[in-house]
Amino acid sequence: MDNNKKNEASFIDYIKALPQYVLPHFFLSGIMRRVTRTQNKFWRILSIKWVIKQYKVDMSLAQSENINSYKNFNTFFTRKLKPDARPFVSGNHEIACPVDGTVSQAGKIEDGNIFQAKGRHYTLKQLLGHPHIDSTPFEGGQFATIYLSPKDYHRIHMPIDGTLKTMAHIPGRLFSVSPATTRVVPGLFARNERIVTIFETEYGSMAMIPVGAIFVGSIETVWHGEVTPPTVPNIRVWHYGNDEHGKNQNKTVTLKKGDEFGRFNMGSTVVVLFGPQTIKWASDTTANSPVKMGQLLATNITQGA
Repeated sequence: MDNNKKNEASFIDYIKALPQYVLPHFFLSGIMRRVTRTQNKFWRILSIKWVIKQYKVDMSLAQSENINSYKNFNTFFTRKLKPDARPFVSGNHEIACPVDGTVSQAGKIEDGNIFQAKGRHYTLKQLLGHPHIDSTPFEGGQFATIYLSPKDYHRIHMPIDGTLKTMAHIPGRLFSVSPATTRVVPGLFARNERIVTIFETEYGSMAMIPVGAIFVGSIETVWHGEVTPPTVPNIRVWHYGNDEHGKNQNKTVTLKKGDEFGRFNMGSTVVVLFGPQTIKWASDTTANSPVKMGQLLATNITQGA
């Protein structure tokens, strides 16, 4: 099937998505959270073996290849990899892919809109939770949306060095983020619960946005721990470092390229944003292309690069 066909919604896509409008997203995700953390040996081993077989998970890459070493399914799902399993691009102007997955879409933010799938867009302001997060640095910039399937490594790493300025927890729904749902649910990534993080980098502002999904009601960062749950009715915002008056807010958080950013407890999607005239996507950062954490995602094109 060619890329154009893959991006077109089908009648089956609509049928699959329809029940999601009435499903109790957070109730089901809460059940999944408890199930994936049970230490019952029978369930733990059975579920891990099933996922390995069903999705052809390569355990030779895991820091621990022994499935008995995982105390529950979630520790298996968020397993660490061996140090050399995912080498990071090391060039001064090379931006690394933050996750394993498949590129859903990548391109320019046009007139404040981000392309979701054929015939569907959502706005940059909706995604960031404007006015809580200023969208100005990303107007006319670039975006990449990367989908993580159950077979993928589920930790998120930094594409470049960055200092955290702001984090926001934006409540929302928990629709599936599978390719089929992405093709038919309007404004999907701006409707689902998500964590928006804004980093200051040598190339200007960068946003990393882990988006939740059905059965993925838990997102963690290395500096905060579990951000969600709890799910709250209003947007929560944290500021880091010193404000414009030199007043200390939350602790300063600086991460290097390749450092762990956080993780999904189960799988979902990450959206990465850069400002205008800063980066050029790599040749294989295109819709439906598989990617590995650490490979070249983009190159900086600012003056002097």
